[in-house]
Amino acid sequence: MQKDPEPIRCLNYPKAREGPEIPYSNTVKSNPVLRGLPLVVAAALYLWKNAGFNCLRKIKELETYEPRYDPTVIPISGNTGATALGGTLRGLPDRQSESRGHCHSIADYHCAYKSGKLTPLAVAHALLKLIEPPSNHSVAFLAVRKAQLLVEAEASTQRYREGSPLSVLDGVPVAVKDEADLAGCSRSLGSSRDFTGPRGKTSWCVRKWEEAGAIVMGKLNMHEMGLDTTNNNPTHGTPLNPYNPHYYPGGSSGGSAYAVCTGLVPITHGADGGGSIRIPSSNCGIYGLKPTHGRISGSPTLRLASTVGVLGPLASNMHDLDIAYRTMAAPDPDNPISACFAPPGTAYPPRPRVLGICKPWFDRADPAVLNPCYAALHHYEAQGYTLVDIGIPYLAEGQTAHAITILAEIGSGLSNNVAGLSAPNKIVLSVGAQTPASDFILAQKLRNMLMQHLAFLFKKHPGMIIVTPTTPNAGRRISGGEGDLVYGVSDANMSMRSMEYVWLANFTGCPAMNIPVGYADPLEGEGRIPIGMMGLGEWGREDELIEWGYLGESVEGAIAKPENWVDIWEYVKLETGRGD
Repeated sequence: MQKDPEPIRCLNYPKAREGPEIPYSNTVKSNPVLRGLPLVVAAALYLWKNAGFNCLRKIKELETYEPRYDPTVIPISGNTGATALGGTLRGLPDRQSESRGHCHSIADYHCAYKSGKLTPLAVAHALLKLIEPPSNHSVAFLAVRKAQLLVEAEASTQRYREGSPLSVLDGVPVAVKDEADLAGCSRSLGSSRDFTGPRGKTSWCVRKWEEAGAIVMGKLNMHEMGLDTTNNNPTHGTPLNPYNPHYYPGGSSGGSAYAVCTGLVPITHGADGGGSIRIPSSNCGIYGLKPTHGRISGSPTLRLASTVGVLGPLASNMHDLDIAYRTMAAPDPDNPISACFAPPGTAYPPRPRVLGICKPWFDRADPAVLNPCYAALHHYEAQGYTLVDIGIPYLAEGQTAHAITILAEIGSGLSNNVAGLSAPNKIVLSVGAQTPASDFILAQKLRNMLMQHLAFLFKKHPGMIIVTPTTPNAGRRISGGEGDLVYGVSDANMSMRSMEYVWLANFTGCPAMNIPVGYADPLEGEGRIPIGMMGLGEWGREDELIEWGYLGESVEGAIAKPENWVDIWEYVKLETGRGD
């Protein structure tokens, strides 16, 4: 009988303690949809009570748990600190140049640059015409640093001429969510306000891409303050779903998902405090990784929600996601948390392939979502994964505890000053401000219960990845039409519904990833809506999630280009007059 591999030693790992055996229950709340004038006059205290934010007071078992305010869990390794890029990418699976997913891959660009078929400068010039007005794609970008990126593209072109590119990322166009700082650009968090860091420095994870030679085109659109899952943005405009313009791209990293899905860039930076990488990745049919809490540094940028928010990559295929993650996750020696993590790609002993399913929770999704997700589970069984039934206590209440936490953290970061924000966000933050300190502490006790229960499950099933649909619904329709895009909308019911699965990884600090698994017929319009499935792994085990993602690339019918996909290379040919 084969012995299970020894567990990896971790700092701050939760005590493995099984939570109470509570049958799954989720009572649907009925909050009013607010648009137009009611957005301005909504009563925050009424909405707080109506949303059930006082439900944690009824959980008697919380009396036996201490609050846990920080979900950071760090695998202990002797090899920590800053690592050269070559070491970070060593061991990455080889992939020849090929057009996978929604755009030309990193390998495609690298091979084209080495052969002289394309140059980074020619690509940059072609892209500028697509991401600046009057192009329809310009709504995905809040800022473009034209002069600087052309200088960088010229330098990259020269390096390829000399046969000395910095890395496989050299000359590859990328873009970053407006939640990061980027030298030469302001930081608005998708709002009309200025949140640019005082030092004017670029966030660490973006700098790592730049040091690898990537050309950062600019800042991407996001849902204002990251406070909803649609990317509805009355201030800067709303990118529409590339598959169907009657749907949102998802949020809050909607510009990041849009830019990858339409083929503008192969990878983008995103941020995730409550599914904000994984939801738009699901809605746009691409891959998105929420890493272990604290692994990726954004220093010196202050985080919006310090105990639930993380930074991570979005990409059109797993190889590109892997490269993007390994590069941006290099430990930051000036960040006391990031510096403790082993470099990405650190080899761990292989463990069994296990998928955990909490079936009553899983089956809450709509049939149009469940069908491709169950088909994907059959695919994974054929790949050697074992499916096991699991239970998780107080999932509905846990989602409320996550909402209490993220709203309190973002609100406190603003000193509860909502001036200049959109009407929907004034309501959301005002609702969060109604939470008494005693309820916030109850939320952190429930966080501890959930983390200890997950530790129990990971100990019982080594190597387990907990799988769910990424969202229970097939995308998010723009139900109020053009008016919602102009004035904004507050639909707490749909917001909570869309986050039903994603919140757990944020609240407990576990890594999680979206992979595309199929499409569903739309409620409006012609284009079919992408469906994603999510895997949640053990703290520090992104390697197992990434392996799971690679094996999911062969799920039948999972990837198709949207109608408005653009072939950047054809634009280059038109611009340069070359026909080869």
